[in-house]
Amino acid sequence: MTAISLRNLDISYGDTKVVRDVSFDVAEGESFALVGESGSGKSTVLKAIAGLAPDWTGDISVLGQPRSHGIDRAFSRTCQMVFQDPYGSLHPRKPVDWVLREPLRVHGIGARDARVAEVLAAVGLDQRFRFRYPHQLSGGQRQRVAIARALMLEPKVMLLDEPTSALDVSVQAEILNLLKALRRDQGLTYLMVTHNLPVVSFMCDRMAVMNKGRIVEIAPAEALHDGAFNDAYTQQLYAASGGAEPTA
Repeated sequence: MTAISLRNLDISYGDTKVVRDVSFDVAEGESFALVGESGSGKSTVLKAIAGLAPDWTGDISVLGQPRSHGIDRAFSRTCQMVFQDPYGSLHPRKPVDWVLREPLRVHGIGARDARVAEVLAAVGLDQRFRFRYPHQLSGGQRQRVAIARALMLEPKVMLLDEPTSALDVSVQAEILNLLKALRRDQGLTYLMVTHNLPVVSFMCDRMAVMNKGRIVEIAPAEALHDGAFNDAYTQQLYAASGGAEPTA
């Protein structure tokens, strides 16, 4: 089954069109990356799927259901997004317990204590973190909370917008390992935005390369090991990154 399908997607901010004619499919259970320079339109595609960039034309469907414009409560049970900045995406005056309970309150879901405990354990945080505030957590712990919040409604599709780029290098590997384990254990589908090719090599099955709002190439992640790309821009991006081998 196809988890995410985009067809002829154009996205605008006001009078400025920032994404043009984007089409691709992500299979259920797949991890798919959008890569490219800053400003190429990667995050805007995720925002359109999530309902945060409602000025678009074309077709978006998730798990076979056509996506409407704007926020859709029913859709949030299927698809959730993890943002780049874990400090900015968490309420600074609310403890972790409130942050995790909020999706359950909005959707009228019970057994909240048990669900909070279960999801905290799934992201590697023990129960003492429930009543801490974001400023009392490290960057990696905050991102674990953000991932836990995204998991509360048991979605099948996760949109990951540079989920490690705001973290210290020493913490990035922990979060990537966590995301990889969650995908395996919970059967999740990932659509990930990143500029980091080693992350794509580690996390993803396929990648789409974006340049100036358009997809110029879709390739298997294995191409990162030998640079076997067809498009000239993709080849330049690969060369500029130094390849896909992770640093020590």
